[in-house]
Amino acid sequence: MISSPLKLGFLASKNGTSMRAIVEAARAGGLAVEPRVVVSNNRKAPALEFAAERGVPTLVIPTQADPEAADAALCAALEGAGVELVILSGYLRRLGPLTLGRYRNRILNIHPGLLPAFGGEGMYGRRVHEAVIAAGASESGATIHAVDEIYDHGPVIERRTVPVLGGDTAEALEARVAAMEPGFFVETLARIAAGELRLPD
Repeated sequence: MISSPLKLGFLASKNGTSMRAIVEAARAGGLAVEPRVVVSNNRKAPALEFAAERGVPTLVIPTQADPEAADAALCAALEGAGVELVILSGYLRRLGPLTLGRYRNRILNIHPGLLPAFGGEGMYGRRVHEAVIAAGASESGATIHAVDEIYDHGPVIERRTVPVLGGDTAEALEARVAAMEPGFFVETLARIAAGELRLPD
């Protein structure tokens, strides 16, 4: 059951760029969400300091030594914080079965390319943009999708495109896509919170 305001949990390994935009939009009153917790696998992640400075609880759950225990701890932390919707914001670890099962179709990720054409294991960061350029595609963009057991495989929630310009490098395309991603995520969450965009059952 999803209520309004949406109660959000965030997973971030580094800066958490989309998380920052969402938290700031909520603080400004322009987005009907309630950030409940920011979790990282990296205790030095700048996302943690950003969240703490804005009064959002933070938690570090290392994943490498014992993935099963980390999965259980993450699932329990999200449930304990009352999280309804989980937002991945540059989280660089595969999620475990407990968390995926508890939050089926309620974990959202933004991928810096159009799915399914430019996704899958190993397709992240600049590699995506290099593949788009190499394929001679006329457009790229970002895809918000629900997360499942397979990389970049879950149901597509929304897409937004940007043109691939003549003479584009992977770096230039990456910058163009990255610039629109945070606002795109905020706008998509606003539509979900307003009931205009339904998540898969």
